[in-house]
Amino acid sequence: MSEIQQSVAEGSQTRPFVLKKTVVMVGMMGAGKTAVGRTLAQLLNVSFLDSDQEIETAANMTVPEIFARDGEPFFRARETEVIRRLLDEQKCVLSTGGGAFLTPENQQNISRSGVAVWLDADLELLWSRVRHRDTRPLLHTPDPKATLAELFAKRVPEYSKADLRVACAPPVSLDKMAERVASVLLTRPDVLERLDA
Repeated sequence: MSEIQQSVAEGSQTRPFVLKKTVVMVGMMGAGKTAVGRTLAQLLNVSFLDSDQEIETAANMTVPEIFARDGEPFFRARETEVIRRLLDEQKCVLSTGGGAFLTPENQQNISRSGVAVWLDADLELLWSRVRHRDTRPLLHTPDPKATLAELFAKRVPEYSKADLRVACAPPVSLDKMAERVASVLLTRPDVLERLDA
């Protein structure tokens, strides 16, 4: 049993962790921001929010529908508004879309009110996860893998500005990835503390 699993088991009646800043999951589509973020939120016993879901709820449309009707610039503006609002609310784990961290305003807002955690996955892993899904509007191109590779090359330098980096190396379960992220967060006592430490 890992230290974190033991901490959770021992603290199951109480809250073993104190989250002091919102943890913002950033990275490429397919990196696991939503799945790992949701599992991390359960581990830390805090709320989980997804900026894309919040945008869809507010617009009563899916992200692909917003892209098709209003275009990417409109979507990015709404994304920035939603992320700013969510950062000002409760401390939680927040998953963001793959392009969110590319905007300097989002980087500044996240740095001011939260902590950015980059889930760093290689191109082949990302492609294996997104290739059979049609929910990624940026990949609706004649050669989606080449498009993904272009996005990857362009975005990685921006993701590398995140406060923390966690490598995604398969095969790793969601629980193990959440523990890996928690371990990295615990190196920052201004973000996360374990009460039994």
